[in-house]
Amino acid sequence: MPLPVDAHATTTARTMPARSEPAGMVMAEALGSGLLVMTIIGSGIAADRAFPASPGFALLVNAIATGAALTALIAAFGHVSAAFNPLVTLLARTQRHLSTWQTIAAVGAQLVGAGLGVIAANAMFALPPLTLASTDRATGATSLSETIATLGLLLIVVLSGCSGDPIRVGVAVGGYITAAMWFTSSTAFANPAVTLARIGTDTFTGIAPDSASVFLAAQVLALPIAYLLVRLIRSNP
Repeated sequence: MPLPVDAHATTTARTMPARSEPAGMVMAEALGSGLLVMTIIGSGIAADRAFPASPGFALLVNAIATGAALTALIAAFGHVSAAFNPLVTLLARTQRHLSTWQTIAAVGAQLVGAGLGVIAANAMFALPPLTLASTDRATGATSLSETIATLGLLLIVVLSGCSGDPIRVGVAVGGYITAAMWFTSSTAFANPAVTLARIGTDTFTGIAPDSASVFLAAQVLALPIAYLLVRLIRSNP
């Protein structure tokens, strides 16, 4: 990367996000991001209430719900735009799949959608629309975990996107996130929009603002590493 924009690259872009009409792209990114955040937070609240004495089982339920939702959302929105993650959108920009204005519009839609998603998730469980999270998650280990989790996600998105098949990408991404929520100590936030949204819920999936800033830094660090690794992988026949 940057890669020439040929027919294959354009097909790949459809699963990252695609070059669609601006209104359609913005709507898809906002709706998808909102529904993803609702799933993460809502399933976390439901699991915590159902299994208050078993946080491990609650995390399992949360991971399965999140992975399933990601698979469905990418399969549904992938022919329009299904990044739902500012880092995925920025990586698509480095591959010339998006213009600067499309990138700005997509990231803005993701942030707005995620913000509305946390409000809706709290409201569905009769909680105040926004409650400042108090769960501290930042340690050296979780920071490393977030970098690894985000790096893995970006690689999965780009490399599986070569198929041009949103269903295949959805299965790959959903499966990876389900696993990463268990094999990383940070539980794989791996998404700046989702991380910021989770500041607004003092529930099972919430994250305190100070911890969120550390997670965001770790996620951003993964972006240039992913760029270089994808470029290296694709340079080989």
